[in-house]
Amino acid sequence: MRPVRVVSLVPSLTEAVAVTLPGVLVGATDWCSHPVGLDVVRIGGTKNPDVERIVALGPDLVIANEEENRVPDFDALRAAGLEVLVTEVRTLPDALAELARVLTVCGAAGRPRWLDEAAEAWAAPPAPAGRATAVVPVWRRPWMVLGRDTFAGDLLARLGVGHLYAGHAERYPRVPLADLRAAGPDLVVLPDEPYRFTADDGPEAFPGLPCALVSGRHLTWYGPSLAEAPRVLAGALRAARR
Repeated sequence: MRPVRVVSLVPSLTEAVAVTLPGVLVGATDWCSHPVGLDVVRIGGTKNPDVERIVALGPDLVIANEEENRVPDFDALRAAGLEVLVTEVRTLPDALAELARVLTVCGAAGRPRWLDEAAEAWAAPPAPAGRATAVVPVWRRPWMVLGRDTFAGDLLARLGVGHLYAGHAERYPRVPLADLRAAGPDLVVLPDEPYRFTADDGPEAFPGLPCALVSGRHLTWYGPSLAEAPRVLAGALRAARR
């Protein structure tokens, strides 16, 4: 039997399911901000979901991600008798495939139009304004940046931006600010999540370097936002390099 009651522990999957299958979601995290106005039970954060509340909702399926969520929570949910589907996304092709899988398991009769639009948009993304190398902080205090095998890094590479720590042993290494500056990037890319970098919080740490303030939803989410992400991200990258 296909699930008819779903709890999502991942903001991008929440948006994907809610847009494609209205009424299927019964619970989502406090960080699930899209679609705007989503009316479901909130079950805590991605790293600290309220397992008892999730169990009480009686879902047929909990959808999660190996990076955004924690194994102990998966274990607790499964021990309570719930089915947990865990996605793994490191590249754009991973994202498109996992989205199709999740939506099928959640009861979608066919492939949604927005998923085709996302694939089409990334098949021919805007041409880069020259190649660039970047550092891409995702946190400060301490400073953490994109490292190897990240979805965000793959998207940036498709837009002509390679990042200097793509070969690091860790996926999100902690790197002192002095080392980030000394690495000699052409560009600093500052998303507004998970850390909310803004014009007043982030660029001042990299004097003399162009800084691109980008939408974290378009850089790190895999869902309906993927269809417009190439245009939005390319615009922000170009503006920073003028």
